[in-house]
Amino acid sequence: MLGLAGFSATAGHTSLDSFKAALPGSGCTIKGNISMNTGERIYHVPGQRYYGQTTISSTHGERWFCSEAEARRAGWRKSHI
Repeated sequence: MLGLAGFSATAGHTSLDSFKAALPGSGCTIKGNISMNTGERIYHVPGQRYYGQTTISSTHGERWFCSEAEARRAGWRKSHI
């Protein structure tokens, strides 16, 4: 297993795309936010109510995703609002 800033690669699976998504200018638009109140991992897509005011802090484990499927595979749930 190879580890890089919280991203890993194992036989048959690589998260290089996930690593690239975390980089500025990646073009990925889904915001993976961690609730300060509950610690729950929630993703926001463009057009949702709090998308514009949601900020991403990689130092707190928050990140960008390129697809909802990627976010769900990583264990995040979609914001209800």
